[in-house]
Formats: sequence, C-alpha cells, structure tokens
Amino acid sequence: MDLATLIGLVGSFGIILAAMVLSGGIGMFVDIPSVLIVLVGSLFVVLMKFSLAQFLGAVKVAARAFSFKMVTPQDLIAEVVELADAARKGGLLTLEGKQVSSEFLSKGIQLLVDGHDADVVRGMLKKDLTQTLERHDLGAKIFRSFGDVGPAMGMIGTLVGLVAMLANMNDPKSIGPAMAVALLTTLYGAMLANMLALPVADKLTLRKDEEARIKSMSIDALLAIQAGQNPRIIEDLLRSYLPPSMREKKE
Repeated sequence: MDLATLIGLVGSFGIILAAMVLSGGIGMFVDIPSVLIVLVGSLFVVLMKFSLAQFLGAVKVAARAFSFKMVTPQDLIAEVVELADAARKGGLLTLEGKQVSSEFLSKGIQLLVDGHDADVVRGMLKKDLTQTLERHDLGAKIFRSFGDVGPAMGMIGTLVGLVAMLANMNDPKSIGPAMAVALLTTLYGAMLANMLALPVADKLTLRKDEEARIKSMSIDALLAIQAGQNPRIIEDLLRSYLPPSMREKKE
C-alpha cells in the first residue's frame, strides 16, 4: 500500500468533510441530482472518449496508485551483480531457473539462456517496456479526462439549477433545491477533478517513470551479462541511473 496516496486521499477528504460538519452538517451538502449529473454524467462522457475495454482497464491500472510493489534500484543492482558473478563463473546456463524479483527480469534471463543474440534480446524487452508504458499512459489519460470533464459537468449542473430556479421564481419552495443543484454540482465537479482524478493521473505517471527506470536498468544489465562484462563494471553502469547522492557504494 502506498501510504502517501492513502494519507493524501483520506486527509484531503477528511478536511473537506470536517469543514462541512462545522458549517452546519453534512446533510446540506448532499444532493442526489447533483451527484447524478457530475459522477454518472462524467462516467458516460469519459466512456465516449475511449473503448469499453480501455475504460474498464483503467480501474485495474488505477490500483497501482494505491498498491504497487517494485524492486528498488539498489536492490536490483545487488541482484544483478550476483547474477553477473554467477554467469561469469559458470556461463549463462547457470542462470536457468534462478529466482529473481520480477517477471520482466526472469523473461530476459530466459532469453539469454535460450541463446538469442543481443539484438533479439534488446528488441523483445524494449517492446515489453513500450507496451507497459503505453498502458500507464492510457490509464493516466483516462483519469485526466475525468479531471477535465468533472468541472465541466459541474458547470452544466449549475446551469441546470439556475434554469430551474429562474423558471420557478413564483414558487419560493423550489428556489432552495434549485440553488442546491446549481452550487453543489460545481463543488462536486471540483472535488472529483482536484481531489481524485488528477492526483491519481499524476501518481500513475510517477509509477510509469519508476517502472521505466527499473526495466531500462534490467535491459542494460542483461545485455552486459550476455556480453560477459565484469560484475563491478555492470554495477557502475547501473549506478548511473541513481541520483548523485545515492551513487556512493556501500563499504
């Protein structure tokens, strides 16, 4: 579980809910027509922009904003150095069946064991990386669409509420509900965009960058192992991916 995402989500909504309670109670901020216009309306509008499979797949991708397990660059470097040392001593066949931290790295090791040349290994792994990044981009794009559509649907709801209010000025009892729709749809749209959709989209972009770095490191490491490079050289190569403050080797 990503604590930053969870704390940010709970904290932001908690502050808003607390402000609502202190302002007179949650009840006055709940309006079913406004919810339908913003939430359900936004779902249908975003659905028009993508295929059904892409839209449904975004839910699975969004889970990466809250729960995402990936080996750290430092752990990957240590793991790869061990693999390189084993391959240098006993050949690439000694890597077969090795337990590694990721399916991507396991796939690359199998390509080496099978005897494919460097161009084939690089091409297949790069294609895998590209497809992974495209999935992340699509998920982020869908949630950014929610960030764009949510406030727009809120404005549409505001116009609906104002029309209803102006059309029934002779009935004082209808003015309050109409104004609620007019104002609450704007509130719901802003909350949907800025407290959920856009933060999730940004977190998915961050996940994409993290995965791109780890998989790029894995590709460089596998090609270096295949070329028979010294494990210390491979370690120095991979440390170039780290920020300068993290490149110092441990004693």
